[in-house]
Amino acid sequence: MRAAFFGSPAFAVPCLDALLSVAEVPVVICQPDKPAGRGLTLTPPPVKVRALERGLEVWQPTKVRKGDLAERLAALRVDVGVVVAYGRILPKAVLEAPRLGCVNVHASLLPRWRGASPIQHALVHGDAETGVALMQMDEGLDTGAVISERRTPIDPDEDAASLSTRLSALGAALLAEDLPRYVAGGLRPTPQPEEGVTYAKLLAKDDGRVDWTRPARALHDLARGLSPWPGAFTAKDGAPLKIHRTHVVAESGRAGEPGEIVAASADGVHVACGQGVLSLDELQEAGRKRLPAAAFVAGRRAVVGERLG
Repeated sequence: MRAAFFGSPAFAVPCLDALLSVAEVPVVICQPDKPAGRGLTLTPPPVKVRALERGLEVWQPTKVRKGDLAERLAALRVDVGVVVAYGRILPKAVLEAPRLGCVNVHASLLPRWRGASPIQHALVHGDAETGVALMQMDEGLDTGAVISERRTPIDPDEDAASLSTRLSALGAALLAEDLPRYVAGGLRPTPQPEEGVTYAKLLAKDDGRVDWTRPARALHDLARGLSPWPGAFTAKDGAPLKIHRTHVVAESGRAGEPGEIVAASADGVHVACGQGVLSLDELQEAGRKRLPAAAFVAGRRAVVGERLG
């Protein structure tokens, strides 16, 4: 089996390794290197780094809808293209260049959470279960038939970073096991149902703004779902206050006005919500380092009765 691999971030690296265990990979296609860090140093995507370590040829086209990508891919005579978090929408000509088209490892149980940020949206919306799907790609947004899937429960306190790591490994295992069966004709894709479709929009920084009138459980899900990026935040003394870790103290009742600090100790900065109380366990003021609640309180940076937001 010959397969081309499309991918860019760290999430896709285990899938590249898994593909190399079952297929010949003549090319890996990534997004271009991008400036990163305070010095804006030109930095390669993690998949490129891994591909070069494995001695693979790497392409980094600046455009996928124009140019000769489809022709170059067709000339390689690969059986299938494997796409994992590549980061760009592929046109029909590219999707159809491999003999069996392209397949995608998508981090949700389709048709729930089609789109760019399925892991974060599953957490923010309090889903109890998620998974990965191997699917045929078409010109729609994650609308293709599902070849196979693997399911996993979500821990109520799991954040996006840890869930992403788990789903990355689960997707790699799925790819290694089921892609050869699919290419050999042993797996028949199933069209997605029309019911249950939801979309995971591309996240923006302002999505992390905390609305204290919402229930404590919903705000806990927001904080863990948007960790590490874009991150949950509120306002304190007119300046941004990042919220890195939380836990729910009470799910119901009203302990004070929404956003009011009702307790501050080494156990956390407890804030009243529309329903219940949320503990802020790790916080970061603008221009300062992250602090656990105990240090934040010891520095008298949280006062009972103070309003956040």
